[in-house]
Amino acid sequence: MQSKIGRKVAVLGLCSAGAILLGYVESLIPVLFFVPGMKLGLANLAIVLTLYFFGLGSAAVVQLVRIVVVGFLFGNLFSIAFSLAGGFFSLAVMCLAKRYGGFTVYGVSVAGGVSHNIGQIFVAAFLVENVKIVYYLPVLLLSGLVTGLLIGLVSDETMRRLGAVVRKI
Repeated sequence: MQSKIGRKVAVLGLCSAGAILLGYVESLIPVLFFVPGMKLGLANLAIVLTLYFFGLGSAAVVQLVRIVVVGFLFGNLFSIAFSLAGGFFSLAVMCLAKRYGGFTVYGVSVAGGVSHNIGQIFVAAFLVENVKIVYYLPVLLLSGLVTGLLIGLVSDETMRRLGAVVRKI
């Protein structure tokens, strides 16, 4: 008989693998956007689902695993730094929005998408020592809003379909 902890570790491994896979798929999508660094944030789907199903600690572990693995496989140290800043700022904002803001999964996902871009812009401004990079922020906020809504939609549907199964873990 499997222990409850063992099942949770296995499921979190699957969540991490899903986040890594979505990060890989995103790396295959050509950059068609006019703002450097703009992405769809597909891996955030796994983070949102992990946050809702298993809580902040588990989502933080999946986030860290995803950032490190995807960064070393498809990026570099700068992409890891940007992802760490954006990813963990985003996760903190999503957790606060979920816990205290009374947001639905749509609102939590949008808050995550927008705050991810804010975190990355501030790291970029620090690293390149130029505050003018903040001019990208309005476009990035709009992209975070749109992709956050899409990730929220997919998250909501996934939670409705898998909620009963995951609660048994």
